[in-house]
Amino acid sequence: QVQLVESGGGSVQAGGSLRLSCAASESTACMAWFRQAPGKEREGVGFIAGYGITTYTDSVKGRFTISKDNAKNTLYLQMNSLKPEDTAMYYCAAETWRCTMRAPDFRYWGQGTQVTVSS
Repeated sequence: QVQLVESGGGSVQAGGSLRLSCAASESTACMAWFRQAPGKEREGVGFIAGYGITTYTDSVKGRFTISKDNAKNTLYLQMNSLKPEDTAMYYCAAETWRCTMRAPDFRYWGQGTQVTVSS
């Protein structure tokens, strides 16, 4: 059972930056960030595969960066140029055998951390 603990959420004004962290209890083939705004479905923000390849959803490309410290089993999400529409609960997810942007494909989830961007 992979355990994930997120941190780093908070409130920021539009145009600001935040960095989220996700500490994993063990290494996995894929780690990803998802987000869910009130009344909306959980959507994939991006993922990083074990070999270091990253993929992002179009709405965050050029603004968000996913990275991973393999020695610490910690995933990061650097969010720059934040917009009010980025407001959501952000979740870290992990899977042992494949990487996708679909929430049902991930078995392991963190508890979430809230990001609020004001205009």
